[in-house]
Amino acid sequence: MWLIVKREVRNYIRKPLYWIGILAVFFMVFQSVSPYLHTHYLAEGESIVNEYPETFRDGDIYEGYVPTEEWERRELWEKQIKEILISELELDSTGAQAVIDEMKEMDIRTACKHLEQYRFQSAYYYYANTAYRKGTSQEINSYIAEKLENRTFSYYFSRKFADFAGLFMGFFATLLLSVLYMQDTRKHTYELLHTKPVSAVSYLLGKAGGGFAVCLIVLTILNLGFWILCSLLTKNQGFEVRLTDFLAATCLYILPNMLMIVSFYSSISLLFRSPLPAVPLLFLYITYSNMGGRNRDGVYGYYGRPLAIMVRFPGTFFDTTPPPMILLNQSFLIFASVLILSISILLWKKRRMS
Repeated sequence: MWLIVKREVRNYIRKPLYWIGILAVFFMVFQSVSPYLHTHYLAEGESIVNEYPETFRDGDIYEGYVPTEEWERRELWEKQIKEILISELELDSTGAQAVIDEMKEMDIRTACKHLEQYRFQSAYYYYANTAYRKGTSQEINSYIAEKLENRTFSYYFSRKFADFAGLFMGFFATLLLSVLYMQDTRKHTYELLHTKPVSAVSYLLGKAGGGFAVCLIVLTILNLGFWILCSLLTKNQGFEVRLTDFLAATCLYILPNMLMIVSFYSSISLLFRSPLPAVPLLFLYITYSNMGGRNRDGVYGYYGRPLAIMVRFPGTFFDTTPPPMILLNQSFLIFASVLILSISILLWKKRRMS
């Protein structure tokens, strides 16, 4: 088995396209996460200038946004609702204020439901959009210090790294592993392999292990590269950056996905005696995994899907949270991968006997 793993790894690392692909993935991940490396404490008199709105649902710290207090969110929301009632629903100022007064004792969801009788269907969207507001330099510095009091900078950054590295690695692994079984599934080679003394377990685990290993090499390079970049670009701020944060995020949020992709290729290659049908199927799988949805308030976002091979962290830098039940999903991916490989081994044995 180990000889097969070594052979597959050697075959890949000898190909210039493999290293070109690694550079491409590194560049795309860097393009996606580089804004977070601009997070810094503001000096006295320094401000972050941009043309973005005063409040924004996805406003991030590097853009000068801080979380809005709950009481302030309600005030901002009521002000926006009143303006819309006047400008779009054609109520006068007195009538609009009366609607606002009616909702004073209601919680936000009840108030949004109440507004539906005025043909106002998107009230909660405006509330969600008040989540972050532009902060002063003092507020920004206090917010950064508060978030880094008990967590390292790399704890947050590694989640964003896992988000985009997992996304681009999914596509890269789909293309990369398309040739893993290409030579072996050709007619004469396929028949010859079934006459060799190598066992089904050794062969399939060797092939799958080789495919997983080449993905692991890419992820090792990405982890080391971004750990070094993060350390160098944030050292003037005194932020703590740990390699273990990157490794933990990769092991939890990316490696089970890579294992599933390798296992999927193994089963499809043996089932159809060609790895090519797996390519469009995996692209569909990635699309399914990356699809968003709406929560009970009608707000669109990423909430995760069963057996997804993507783990996204679309929230703001300091407020990212894993999708619900992500630990269960990742554990089940590992279980499903082992099951798929076991079925592939049985299929190989059956065809060897026939």
